[in-house]
Amino acid sequence: MTASLYCFGESGNAYKAALTMTLSGYDWTPVFVDFFHGETRTPEFRAINPMGECPVFVENDVTLAQSGLIQLHIAGLTGQFQGDDAAEVLRWLFWDNHKGSSQFGALRFMKHFLPAEKRSDAVIGWLSGRVEAALATLEAHLASREWIVGATPSIADFACAGYLFYPETFGFDPVRFPATGRWLERIRALPNWAHPYDMMPGHPSERA
Repeated sequence: MTASLYCFGESGNAYKAALTMTLSGYDWTPVFVDFFHGETRTPEFRAINPMGECPVFVENDVTLAQSGLIQLHIAGLTGQFQGDDAAEVLRWLFWDNHKGSSQFGALRFMKHFLPAEKRSDAVIGWLSGRVEAALATLEAHLASREWIVGATPSIADFACAGYLFYPETFGFDPVRFPATGRWLERIRALPNWAHPYDMMPGHPSERA
């Protein structure tokens, strides 16, 4: 049975799971979730994931939510992208969840997807500072290495990079963060890499 990933193209968290499966050669198909029209709040979706979030991985009798867990599941099944230090991979998955994507995604959403009249300059300013600090941490770590953990790409790379491939600006600039920019180019060069808007259904232009 082909795995299903409940997802939408604008979701950086869904992209982490989709990218991990694609680069691992894992057979999967996207199931579009109309997040921007409230599908994750419906009883039908909550029956799949009571947390009301994407992504959700479904295969046979296995249902998994949260991108990091899905990444770990696929890495364990395929034996790929596990890294050579499991604790360090987990450390960076947790860092991304708390300091990286949680800030990147929130600021990107507020600046680009939230209606202008609902945006808060104070919140945007606060989040921008958090994003700047997280990007500086990532840049410093990548200044002396090619990959987040060890000498090869791992799910830690795919987690930390998830939001950085999107065109909507939220503070990342490869000119200001050149080591991070070079690292993203290395990920882009991996066989079967694809942009999130090419990998999953759902694009901002469809709501214009």
